[in-house]
Amino acid sequence: MDLKMTNLNQLIIKFDYEQNFKDDDFYVSNSNKHIFTLLSQWPRWEKNFLNINGEKFSGKTHLVNIFIKKFKGIKLNADSLTDNDLKIIKIHENIILENLNEKVDEKLIYSLFNIIDLDNKFIIVTSEKPIVEIHFNLLDLKSRTKSFLLQKIEKPDDELMFALILKNLSDRQITIDKKLIDFIIKRIDRSYGKIIDFIYKVDELSLKKKRPIDFKIIKEVLGE
Repeated sequence: MDLKMTNLNQLIIKFDYEQNFKDDDFYVSNSNKHIFTLLSQWPRWEKNFLNINGEKFSGKTHLVNIFIKKFKGIKLNADSLTDNDLKIIKIHENIILENLNEKVDEKLIYSLFNIIDLDNKFIIVTSEKPIVEIHFNLLDLKSRTKSFLLQKIEKPDDELMFALILKNLSDRQITIDKKLIDFIIKRIDRSYGKIIDFIYKVDELSLKKKRPIDFKIIKEVLGE
């Protein structure tokens, strides 16, 4: 079998790259400063129930990881919550519930919220849309969502877009000129997901063409 590949038909091995979650890797801007500040003020919150919502890749997990590192707690995933988790949380003051959506066990989620309330614990729920806008069939659960303090991660401003592009390239051990990042910011959609997708595609094309990322590669990915 001939494994020789040329031009854009060459084979690329997609290596997973390590994403950093250290405090100094989180860039605070106008898009997320209010949430970062609120988390750092724990336990002096208006409510024990906090919902951090924002689009995919907007930094929700990064924020709660920083919070747990500083204040301790347990992190659970809404999609895989079990009865045993409801027992485990008894020894924790802070509970993080990630990725809340419509496809969950509503009775388990409701039981979790009740435990938080009865034991005077704190909970941070992350979701792509505000928790009060998630369609739940269980009326008691729907009512409970009104107890949450809502905090939305806004779309990234230019400053945050620059930092995100720089960080994601750095995670892939890629260095490019500042003018190239400025060029990207002016042309890419203001979306966390689009930024991640763009970095993946531009890195892939650079590997295929066996040359550093330049204006030509960027324009090709942008479709210009």
